[in-house]
Amino acid sequence: MTVIGLDDTDSRTEGMCTTFAATRLAERIEAAGGSVQRTLLVRLDPAVEHKTRGNAALAVHCDVSADRALDLGADALAMAADDPRTNPGLVVADCDPTAVPEAVADHSRAAVRELLDVETARRRIADAGFESTTVGNGRGLIGALAAVGAWRAFGDWTYEHIAYRERDRWGTERSVDTDSVFAAADRHYPTVWDTVDHASGYPVCVPRTPCPILYGIRGDDPEACRSVAAAIGSEPVDRTRTFVTNQGTDAHLQSAPLDALTDGSAYRTDGTVVEPPETREGGHVFFTLADGDATVECAAFEPTKRFRDRVRALRPGDVLTVCGEVGDGTLKLEKFALRDPVQTELVTPECPACGRSMSSAGRDQGYRCRDCDTNRDGKVERPLAREIEPGWYEVPPVARRHVAKPLVRGGFDGPCHPER
Repeated sequence: MTVIGLDDTDSRTEGMCTTFAATRLAERIEAAGGSVQRTLLVRLDPAVEHKTRGNAALAVHCDVSADRALDLGADALAMAADDPRTNPGLVVADCDPTAVPEAVADHSRAAVRELLDVETARRRIADAGFESTTVGNGRGLIGALAAVGAWRAFGDWTYEHIAYRERDRWGTERSVDTDSVFAAADRHYPTVWDTVDHASGYPVCVPRTPCPILYGIRGDDPEACRSVAAAIGSEPVDRTRTFVTNQGTDAHLQSAPLDALTDGSAYRTDGTVVEPPETREGGHVFFTLADGDATVECAAFEPTKRFRDRVRALRPGDVLTVCGEVGDGTLKLEKFALRDPVQTELVTPECPACGRSMSSAGRDQGYRCRDCDTNRDGKVERPLAREIEPGWYEVPPVARRHVAKPLVRGGFDGPCHPER
């Protein structure tokens, strides 16, 4: 078995994407008489500065020799390197994907969760005895090596079936029948997820970039993904491929206490709301989470849409688990769990005789009713009507990161309130 990893061929302007480069490479291997066992789509750290939106690296698991794989891969890399701002990298491992060195699997885990440098990737490639080739400064080697080690590094996998456009349509407006997308998505939900966003009416599976992808269908079963794709009415499809992927798995999240959070990584952490959520300019919603002396500002940005209403419903004293990427000291919420909601609030007491609100009797002297001459020592507890129930809440599909796990996939430690 041979594993070929490649990364950093995405272009924001020229239309290329790494999934397409991997698809073409897989086709070239098959045309040369080889067999492709699987094509892996690995989403890396979403906080990486140089990424395009999805930050994907790809691996092809095949049976051609390492030398032949290097030749075919180098050709595919050269054909894909059409944007001078990209720095593609390719790594070839002459071993079964389950037998890569543990140091390479560690690299894969790290690449999904933190920022890495190309020199470290070069050293690990040399230590493992792998072959590699690059274009530009070789930054793509980081992701390419991560893709090589991913099969050993991770155990939770989903699928994405991607349909590609005809070459002369790249960069033009896509022709996809939205009604057919919604109908197919509803028939196969929840096995197939994040295909559409019902509240906004947007077909999430259809990208808005000039890339070659017509649509991508994600789910837990490859046949269900292909069934959804087959039911979509659209412009002609040039080619398709089904990828095994870490999308929708939360592979990027690290569990850490609040005082250990650092910029450039994503976390799952616990704390208590200490200030009421505040809506700021642009419609972004912020609140402060604390655990002992440690605090972090949490944010639900405007693109998360209705998720912000869930955040606005939080109260000081609510105990939460929050998940999201940290940047510039702010945790960008992907989901949160309300663990222990505040159930009462302290209010000015009412006079038991006349029912009117009492007045302060002076500093540290409690409250009294001036008309009835009744007294209370201080504020009293009153049941608090809440607009939010305990459990997990998430951003809608239109705002979800590729690697973030949708609540509908299950496995969460509490009641779930999925968005669709």
